[in-house]
Amino acid sequence: MTRGNSVEIVEAFWEQVWNAHDPDKVDDFVVEDFVITNAGVDIRGRENFKAWIRAFLGQVDDLRLEVTETFQNEDGSRVASRWRLHGRNNGVLGSEPDGRPISFTGTAVWAVREDGKLLHNWVERASWELFQRLTAKRP
Repeated sequence: MTRGNSVEIVEAFWEQVWNAHDPDKVDDFVVEDFVITNAGVDIRGRENFKAWIRAFLGQVDDLRLEVTETFQNEDGSRVASRWRLHGRNNGVLGSEPDGRPISFTGTAVWAVREDGKLLHNWVERASWELFQRLTAKRP
């Protein structure tokens, strides 16, 4: 896989890892010393990243990531995505697992190596807004 079209690489990652609920598929996409920066905290290493994905999948039943927009810079070394995640609450953000439908947005910026492997991912998600909805009193 080469970096010719980094958008295709990132969108394949979304589909084959997150939407297929298959953390082990990460091995096909990221380098061994991959880093994800989520809410300003670095998770280092491919195995730690897979564990983080497993934990998140455990908190959102029926997770589906819908890509809104993805684009890359001129040389393909950076990719940016806007997305919306849908699913059912199984304790996300420390909330009570109640099976309610949830949905929130986020952005991701990826560093892509020349051979197409993903090096780093910076993620920001609308967690505060989701937390407010999850903890609001129901009518």
